[in-house]
Amino acid sequence: MKVMAIVLAAGQGKRMKSKLYKVLHPVCGKPMVSHVLDVVKEAKAERSVVIVGYGAEMVKSYLGDGAEYVLQEQQLGTGHAVRQAEALLGGEEGTTIVICGDTPLVQASTISAMLELHVESGAAGTVLTAAFADPTGYGRVIRSADGTVQRIVEQKDCSPEEAAVNEINTGTYCFDNKKLFAALANVTSNNAQGEFYLTDVIGLFRESGESVQGYCTSDLAEAIGVNDRVALAEAERFMRERINRNHLLGGVTLIDASSTYIEAGVQIGADTVIYPGTVLRGSTVIGEDCVIGPQADISDSTIGNGASIKYSVVAESVVGDESTVGPYANLRPGSKLGKGCKIGDFVELKNATLDDGSKVSHLSYVGDAKVGKDVNIGCGAITVNYDGYNKFVTEIGDNAFVGSNVNLIAPVKIGDGAYVVAGSTVTHDVPAGDLAIARERQVNKAGYADKIRGRAKAKKEKKQQ
Repeated sequence: MKVMAIVLAAGQGKRMKSKLYKVLHPVCGKPMVSHVLDVVKEAKAERSVVIVGYGAEMVKSYLGDGAEYVLQEQQLGTGHAVRQAEALLGGEEGTTIVICGDTPLVQASTISAMLELHVESGAAGTVLTAAFADPTGYGRVIRSADGTVQRIVEQKDCSPEEAAVNEINTGTYCFDNKKLFAALANVTSNNAQGEFYLTDVIGLFRESGESVQGYCTSDLAEAIGVNDRVALAEAERFMRERINRNHLLGGVTLIDASSTYIEAGVQIGADTVIYPGTVLRGSTVIGEDCVIGPQADISDSTIGNGASIKYSVVAESVVGDESTVGPYANLRPGSKLGKGCKIGDFVELKNATLDDGSKVSHLSYVGDAKVGKDVNIGCGAITVNYDGYNKFVTEIGDNAFVGSNVNLIAPVKIGDGAYVVAGSTVTHDVPAGDLAIARERQVNKAGYADKIRGRAKAKKEKKQQ
């Protein structure tokens, strides 16, 4: 069976009150339409057609060649939107999933189960439904005595008996592809809104003697369509709970799941412990046996096994096995730590590579640098990498020692085993095994401190007179 998908993403989303096109609003770090596209692909859709309208170029730019696109120039209803895909899919044999681009919580397992029911029953169409305790505002799914779907009735058109039905239409369907487009040709806009409704296809199928099935999901969150910021926040909450639960079941400890924010693309190894206030974003991969947090913000980074990161920010960086970061460190893009490195409090790294066992324990900046193995960089040390126009590289060899309050004026090389004395400003290379002292000789002025105090005292007394 060939499976295709039509993703409806042409609406403007005025209720979002945003400059950002509605389906591009992120849920747990990924735009809603991207969640939907990933789900239909996971459900084995061979072709995905995205119906675009407002903000079409933005959607195409984000999704790229991950889908085919059709422009709905006028928004004349869901039936009209689906019909725009006829030129691409109309002649295909198989089953077509129709799903809205603002329903990010629908799961691939649910789509697969709906497809299975659809195929096994030989139905022309199958509706994804949900049973709500309070279905107010939703279209009701009215079933026949044999359990098949007879019709879908919108809230405003419900009789008292129909309004009492708690099974609702989620807006996700699968159809026999050719029967879908044949039925759409007969859908009219003779309604209060003057639009072509996809739900009218259900009635047309029944009139022609076709069967329509309903698959009722047990996860009510899948019915959420995001039309405003309130629903967006609700979707974010449900998605975050789902993501956190999956990590918990995968062997990760979340000390307080309610205060842990993990985006959809993050991977975490078993026996890692995540403390409260931690935010894990993007394509971050965290190994096993790590301790992350409290208050760690990590994005698009790779963290090795047994690493520890607390009260720190790590972005587009690599932290090696058994390395420690923080508290209050900032690893900016391009930073790479080897095994067993230590980055301490108030240390900032940028585009810097530290080999195994090297340490920058506190109050230092290391940028555009290549640091060897087992190097110690003291408190307050700075690689001076920028002259206002260009960036330059500092190289520090294995087993070197850089004392406190040292300025390394790049480009400069510190050789293997070299020693740079505290307080030095180094402007020339230091050969391997050498000791560098680059500071003014100390001069003591005998009794001069007392003279300064005396002058200050006399000035204060004169002012008081």
